[in-house]
This record gives sequence, C-alpha cells and structure tokens, in this order.
Amino acid sequence: MENAKTVEEWGAELGEQMRGLRLRANLDQVSLAKRAGIGLTAIKNLESGKGATLKTLIKALRVLDRADWLGTLAPPVSISPLQMLKAKPARQRARKRSQEDEVNHGDT
Repeated sequence: MENAKTVEEWGAELGEQMRGLRLRANLDQVSLAKRAGIGLTAIKNLESGKGATLKTLIKALRVLDRADWLGTLAPPVSISPLQMLKAKPARQRARKRSQEDEVNHGDT
C-alpha cells in the first residue's frame, strides 16, 4: 500500500529516480547543479533521500526535462459526483391530469 511508506522511504525512492534521470541525461552531479543554479550539496541530498527544498526539486526537474512530474503532484480538481448532484436542479413532477384531460384522452 503506497500510503504505508514513510517519509524517508518516499525520499529515497524519489532520490533514486532523480539519480536515474540524471544518469540517463549523461550528467554528473556537478553539471546538474550548475545548470539548475543550485548547490552540489542540494543535488547530493536530493539523490540520497536526505531531503531538499521544493525549489531545488523544481529546478532539477526542469533541467532533466521532467517538470511534467509536478503536474502529477497536484492534479486539477474536478467536481465530485456529490457536488454534481447538489448542483443539479430539483426534479419536477408531471402535473396532475384534470378531469377534462382524462375525458379527452379516454382515461376513465
């Protein structure tokens, strides 16, 4: 279960993924840090799972051409089915037939 992971486990997993992205981009940590405008220590902390600021993560992801990851952290909010039901206009009942309608339609 994904929610059962600790903060440390999430950090380590993210760090491993960031390291993999960096290596696939054929960058060393120094180059990534320079391109992102962040310190080498920040990259090392990010990759080791020791933590980093959100700004550091964003800058590194941009350099690695993976800023799209950020969109998955906070997907657009959609209207829930319960909210749709609340916003739906109240149902209207069919009007009762008058005696004249019943005579004209043959209902007796």
